[in-house]
Amino acid sequence: MNPFQHVDLRVNNLEEAWSFYSRLLPSLGFEEGWRGDDFSGFNAKGELPNRAWFGFTEDKSHCANTNRISFWAETRAGVDDIALLLKKISARSISGPRECPEYSKSYYAVFFEDPFGNCLEVCHRVD
Repeated sequence: MNPFQHVDLRVNNLEEAWSFYSRLLPSLGFEEGWRGDDFSGFNAKGELPNRAWFGFTEDKSHCANTNRISFWAETRAGVDDIALLLKKISARSISGPRECPEYSKSYYAVFFEDPFGNCLEVCHRVD
């Protein structure tokens, strides 16, 4: 069984979050989107309990911190593709894509912030 179940990220504007994440998450394998009044998100492929999901809850007083959420890319080219997408969807503080030997010999990633200052990354590694 997949030990990861979900992320419930706080944002201070649900419509802006939907605009950003509805363009990013499908590129990372989260295919089925759903919307609510104060909570929305996307499901990944698979059946429960093995299907992960990524949601975002509106919290008008949300303040970003230095926690970071990382997504997996199957190839380095996949990281490069996401980096190009990030520029199109107005991600902030984009760093990379680049090699990160401080993590492992093959670690390759792009780091960024969503519109609310939440820290994210997309990485690929083989070791």
